Amino acid sequence: MQMRRMIRHESIITALIGAALGLPLGVFLAALVTRALSNQAVGFHVAILPLAAFTAVAVLAGVLAAILPARRAARIDVLTALQYE
Repeated sequence: MQMRRMIRHESIITALIGAALGLPLGVFLAALVTRALSNQAVGFHVAILPLAAFTAVAVLAGVLAAILPARRAARIDVLTALQYE
């Protein structure tokens, strides 16, 4: 049980780090493109709700991606796994 929980938490943290790096980068690039296209009446607006939804989807994807590896890791004997490395 602890092994599954640990792998799920690691996967969620990895997904949140990806979202935390990807969201500002995407907003920054969108601001650059908007500034380049400002003479064509293109405006820049940051929509908070879709960004929050993206973060929630990233967490959900992290949980779903961790299910199978967590099950497999929980079935392996700890001493056998350490001996393999």
